[in-house]
Amino acid sequence: MTHGEIREKFLKFFEDRGHKIVPSSSLLPADPSVLFTTAGMQQFKPYFLGDADPVKDFGGRRTVSIQKSMRTSDIDEVGDESHLTFFEMLGHFSFGDYFKKETIEWTYEFLTDVLKISKDRLSATVFAGDDKIPFDEESYNAWSRFLPADRIRKGPREDNVWGPPGPEGPCGAANEVYVDDMEVATLVFMEYNCDKDQNLTPLPQKGVDVGWGLERIVMITQGKGNIFETDLFEPIMKLLLDSPNKWLGRIIADHARAVVFLIADGVTPSNKERGYVLRRLLRRMIIQLSSYTDDFLAPISKVVDLYGSYYTFDKQMIIDVVELEADKFQKTLTQGRKELERLESIDATKAFMLYESYGLPFEVIKDLGREKAKGLTREAFDEEFKKHQEKSRAGAEKKFGGHGLLMDTGELKAGNEEELKKATRLHTATHLLHAALRKVLDPPAGGEVQQAGSDITAERLRFDFTFPRKMTPEEIKQVEDMVNEAVQKDYKVTKEEMSYEDAVKSGAMAFFKLKYPNRVNVYTIGPESFDPELKTEGPVEGHNPSSSNFSGPPFSRELCGGPHVSHTGEIGHITITKEEAVSAGVRRIRAVVE
Repeated sequence: MTHGEIREKFLKFFEDRGHKIVPSSSLLPADPSVLFTTAGMQQFKPYFLGDADPVKDFGGRRTVSIQKSMRTSDIDEVGDESHLTFFEMLGHFSFGDYFKKETIEWTYEFLTDVLKISKDRLSATVFAGDDKIPFDEESYNAWSRFLPADRIRKGPREDNVWGPPGPEGPCGAANEVYVDDMEVATLVFMEYNCDKDQNLTPLPQKGVDVGWGLERIVMITQGKGNIFETDLFEPIMKLLLDSPNKWLGRIIADHARAVVFLIADGVTPSNKERGYVLRRLLRRMIIQLSSYTDDFLAPISKVVDLYGSYYTFDKQMIIDVVELEADKFQKTLTQGRKELERLESIDATKAFMLYESYGLPFEVIKDLGREKAKGLTREAFDEEFKKHQEKSRAGAEKKFGGHGLLMDTGELKAGNEEELKKATRLHTATHLLHAALRKVLDPPAGGEVQQAGSDITAERLRFDFTFPRKMTPEEIKQVEDMVNEAVQKDYKVTKEEMSYEDAVKSGAMAFFKLKYPNRVNVYTIGPESFDPELKTEGPVEGHNPSSSNFSGPPFSRELCGGPHVSHTGEIGHITITKEEAVSAGVRRIRAVVE
């Protein structure tokens, strides 16, 4: 089977068993405790915790997905036959529906009936039990229907209890499923919520989280010796036939995939967090390619073409980001190499100097330094990096009068009162943008617009929204003109505290698919008031001027925690500086106010 056929068969298998097919979420998770999406369950965390309703959002309590995932812990190991940074997870999930018996039965059936893998090659592990979670007898008995006792092993907590992807969240006992000696799936049975102190409390409902490694399943099904020989990698590897060694080719193939998907989801190269990961991967890929070819775009283009049937990419945007970073890097690489060659040995201090002065990531320094850098470890380099961060943090605290950031909600950041005033103007501007986008782009213009995230500083705003295509220049101009007209009209911004039910009836837009408190703040921009005492039949979507509850349509109404200006005239002229792709079905607007 091709990897495409395996994708289709997996989704069809679980769709036939009542699962709703849900698209992959972004590599950039809503959960701030993790850097990247590392597992298929992350987008479903609110449903496991009971904070969101799967029946309302998916039409049932079962979902199936193919989730793009990213893990940074394996970067140093990439180059062998199995480690990856970017990978895909086949997953199926239950929120208070089926549990262990059905999960294990379907796992066995999918492996043997669909993938045609001999049952004699299968084995499984279950949790042996400890003082916190008992022996998983239910899983053991379920596996006993299909496997002999000598192929059902009892494993310890470190192997057979799955914790949350961040410091806290849903967790439970897990089964590991093997074909020969390779683990291909993990069956997690969510029964507890793990807090930051690792204390366990029962979840309001039991859940199932099953993750299959697509790359490994493809390798086994296609009978290959390693994942890089499968049709997921072969088209990329063919570009690297002149590669001096397999290790180098595997690094390029892995990093090219990760680079494409990170850029497609809105990451740009930088020296911080996600941007730093992207920069490390991209520069390391360029270093390896430069030893035998100048065409560093060929692997990037091949990845886009290979995955274009399953994900939406803005190919030119990805190439533009790669070319810009490559140009920057090539200018410093020559200088960095000269400095590196001048050094007799490279310890952590010198390595960080090379990174800070010339932008050479740890992996590149190790690759170029070879014998000179043989004593350099990731731990020592990270410690040097940490020292630099502490110095920077101390400088920031001094800058902000020893108090750090005055406000940091995750969405809005300000260091002092002046910055807070600017960020507040931009925050209200995001409400105008949201409303204008819905007026311009909602059907029949192509698809319903919903907020997908925002980030606001004193200098600019960034607003993410759902929409299936690139905006036209005319649409961007129309949105910009509409928000500036709202500014010129100097609309009053009013805040009303009301019940969540009345807020929904008022047509107020919300962002998170989470439970709201009973009392919420609703910010209205424009000349409309809502009287909840005048009953309407059912929730009102958007505004409804004909309803007796309304005195007229507002420009915007949203559930929000603030802060906001009192009149739109305080905002200033809004200029959209860029509209770009974030991920499949998600766009981003960047804007400033003058």
